[in-house]
Amino acid sequence: MLAASTTLPVIGIPCSAKVLDGMDAMLATVMMPPGIPVATVGVNAAKNAALLAAEILAVGNDDLMDKLVQMRADMAAAVRQKDTDLQKKLEEI
Repeated sequence: MLAASTTLPVIGIPCSAKVLDGMDAMLATVMMPPGIPVATVGVNAAKNAALLAAEILAVGNDDLMDKLVQMRADMAAAVRQKDTDLQKKLEEI
């Protein structure tokens, strides 16, 4: 695995397979030997891997950190709006 060949952060993205639906890939990625860390996201979770990489880079980049904070705020607002819409539909029932 790449993680054994570098001291840079490595993010593993287990991919879904036909037999075990990606659980085998996730366990293989998570179970690296001591001293060879791999940050692992969920099966087929490329979006979370990209966000994790952005968060790592944002430690030294205030502009990127601000964008991540805004993205999270936007996501929270979208969830609140969906809840409001759902509550209105439920009241109509």
